[in-house]
Amino acid sequence: MHNQHRYSPRKKVEGIVYGIHPVIEAIRAGKIPEKVLLKKGMASPQIEELLDLLRKHQVVRQDVPVEKLNRITNAPHQGVIAYMPLIEYQQLEHIVPMLFEQGKTPLFVALDRITDVRNLGAIARTAYCAGANALIIPSRESVTVTEDAMKTSAGALHHIPVCRVHNLYQSLAYLKDAGLRLVSVTEKGKSLHYDVKLTEPLVLVMGSEDDGIAKDILRLSDERIKIPLLADMDSLNVSVATGVVLYEVIRQRMKHG
Repeated sequence: MHNQHRYSPRKKVEGIVYGIHPVIEAIRAGKIPEKVLLKKGMASPQIEELLDLLRKHQVVRQDVPVEKLNRITNAPHQGVIAYMPLIEYQQLEHIVPMLFEQGKTPLFVALDRITDVRNLGAIARTAYCAGANALIIPSRESVTVTEDAMKTSAGALHHIPVCRVHNLYQSLAYLKDAGLRLVSVTEKGKSLHYDVKLTEPLVLVMGSEDDGIAKDILRLSDERIKIPLLADMDSLNVSVATGVVLYEVIRQRMKHG
């Protein structure tokens, strides 16, 4: 009896690019990965070229055992797998002047270290329905747009611009300098959300599920507001809290035309 070579079909994984040259060419073409997995101990001129590109674009890099790469795909990955974004991220610096030129009152939702993809999807859905102009997420210590986030958003992530920024604090400072009011939603707030004027150009900052908004961002904020809680709970789920405040923004803006 002859042993036959069994063909093992390659696993098709959506949203990845594998191989040294394909990943390098993708980055050169402006398609910046969410993160790149590299086999531990790799060294060559091409790997150095890839590492230079990752540093230049501040792409998250993880050195992993080859077994982990093989679990993702059994295609010839050459020790390199890049996770590509499912959407095209937008430049914050392009959106802001465009909104003012169009005579619109900007409304942004900034997410400080949100890590649950379902929260991201739910927030995107509510923000899109409430007419927000963009979501802002940091590139590190934060959720990214995944298939689960897409599904939870009911397609909203295909429509609302998402700006992925390297430094959230600096991006918020830029928006503040551009004339937007920075309002942090936090249980540490002194004013209730419906007692604060929310009709101006606005950035709503929502904090991490674990420890809320970072202290430096709270200090940068023009206003800290809270949602009244009538039960013995510390806070609402972040996606629910975002909806509550966004629709107060809508109520005030509709009232004032």
